[in-house]
Amino acid sequence: MGMEIVEATISSIQAALESGGLTSHELVLFYFDRIANHDKDGLTINSVLALNPDALFMAAALDSERAVQGPRGPLHGIPILLKDNINTGDHMPTSAGSLALANSYAGEDAFIVKKLREAGAVILGKANMTEFANFMTEGMPSGYSSRGGQVLNPYNISTPTGGSSAGSGVAVACNFCMVSIGTETSGSILNPGNLSSTVGIKPTVGLVSRSGILPLSNSQDTAGPMARTVTDATLVLNAIAAHDSSDAAMGAGYWRKQKDYSVFLDPKGLEGARIGIPRDYFFEELTDEQLAIFNGAVELMRKHGAVIVDPADVRTARQIVYSSVVLNEFKSSLNAYLAKLPSGAKIRTLTDIIAFNNEHPIETLKYGQSTLLLAETTTSGTHTEIPYLRNRAADLKLCKDEGIDATMEEHQLDALLFPADFGARITSRAGYPSIVVPAGYTAKGVPFGVTFAARAYEEPMLIKLAYSYEQHSRVRRPPSLKSFI
Repeated sequence: MGMEIVEATISSIQAALESGGLTSHELVLFYFDRIANHDKDGLTINSVLALNPDALFMAAALDSERAVQGPRGPLHGIPILLKDNINTGDHMPTSAGSLALANSYAGEDAFIVKKLREAGAVILGKANMTEFANFMTEGMPSGYSSRGGQVLNPYNISTPTGGSSAGSGVAVACNFCMVSIGTETSGSILNPGNLSSTVGIKPTVGLVSRSGILPLSNSQDTAGPMARTVTDATLVLNAIAAHDSSDAAMGAGYWRKQKDYSVFLDPKGLEGARIGIPRDYFFEELTDEQLAIFNGAVELMRKHGAVIVDPADVRTARQIVYSSVVLNEFKSSLNAYLAKLPSGAKIRTLTDIIAFNNEHPIETLKYGQSTLLLAETTTSGTHTEIPYLRNRAADLKLCKDEGIDATMEEHQLDALLFPADFGARITSRAGYPSIVVPAGYTAKGVPFGVTFAARAYEEPMLIKLAYSYEQHSRVRRPPSLKSFI
C-alpha cells in the first residue's frame, strides 16, 4: 500500500481504490494487522469482539466488481464494524456481549445490514459493547461484557469508554475500521462518541430501521453511524436511512427522509444559525476545564457567524427525573426479538438468559444481573403498569412538547448545543436527533465533545452545523496507542 491509512477518510480511500493504489482486500488485511497489534496485543484495547471470516472474500469480490462495473457508491469496499447487538446472517453470532447468546446466530441480516451490503460495504466484524446495552446490572463499568471483557479508552486508561457502543466508538478512534454502527437508547452513541473523540449521529427514532437489532426500549432505540469525520458519518447515514415497512416507527417520517444527507455538508453552515445554550441543564456538573472547552467551542461558532442565544434554558429540565419506560419495555422487546431467532436457538426468553447466567456465575455474573432480575420480576411485558403509562406520557410532555419544542420555538432556534452528551436524557425520551463532535481534550488527554440537538427529522440542520463547526475547529487527533497517561 502506497498511502497512509490511519485517519484516512472514505473519500481518500475511494480515490486510492479508483486509482489502483489500493484494493479493498488490502484494506481489510491492514485492519486485521492493526487489530492484531493493538486491539488484541500491545495495549489490548479490546474493542473488536469478532471478525468476519468472510471479510476477505467479500472484499475481493467487491474489488472484482469495481474493475468490471465500477463502484456502487461511496461505501463500495469500505470495511465497517457493527455493534454486537446487530444481526448478521452469516458466521458471526449476535450476542449483545452476553455469553448466554454467544452461540445465537440470526437467520438473516438486520435491515440496516442489508442496506450496507447493497451499498458495497464490507462487514468487517462485530464491536464489543456494554453487555445488554448496560441494562444487565448496577455498577458494571461501561464497555464491559461477559463475552468480550473490558474495552479500554485509548486516550487515557483511567477514563471510561462510555456505553454502550463502547467498542464501536473506540474501534473507529483507533483506526481499526473506517466507520462503525452503534445503537442508542439513552446516550449510547453520544456518550462513547464524546469519550472516544469521534463523530456520532443519533438519528430521529424512526429514520433508521430497528428490525433485526437486539432491543432495549421499543420507544427509544435507534442505530446510528460513528466515524472520525462528519462527512463519513453522513455517508453511512445515507446508506442506512431507508424505509422499512416492517418497522412501525418509520411511518411518521416517511416523507421527511432526505434522499442525500451529504448535500447539507456546508462549511458555512454556522452563518446565521441560531444556536441555544441551555445553561441550566446541569452545567454545574462540568469541571472548570470542561467548561472552558465548551465555552471555547461556543465562541468559535459565534466567530463564524452563528447567533448564540445564551442562555436558552429548557424550563422542564429539573422536572425530568427517573422514568420506568425503558425498564417496562425491555422484557417484551427482548422476548419478541428472541422469539424470531431460528428454530434451533436455545435461548428464547429473558427467563432463559437469567437461568443461563445462574448456571455459569463465574463467567457471567462478575457484576451480577440485578437489572435483568428487576425487569423479569417487576414488569409484566404488557405495558399496562400505571407508572409506565404515566412516565411515557410525562417523558413526551417534559422532554418533547414542553422541553425541546417549547425552548426552540420560544427562542426561534435552529439547534440546541450541549456539552459532551449532557442532552442525551432529554433528546432520547423525545426520540429526537443529535450529533456529537470532538471539541478538545483535557490536560490528561481525555476527549471532550459538544452535541448539537434539534427536533424530529431535523438531521439536515444538525449536519450543517456539525460539519461547519468541525471544519473550523479541526481538533480531533488519534490516540497514540503507545502509552497511557
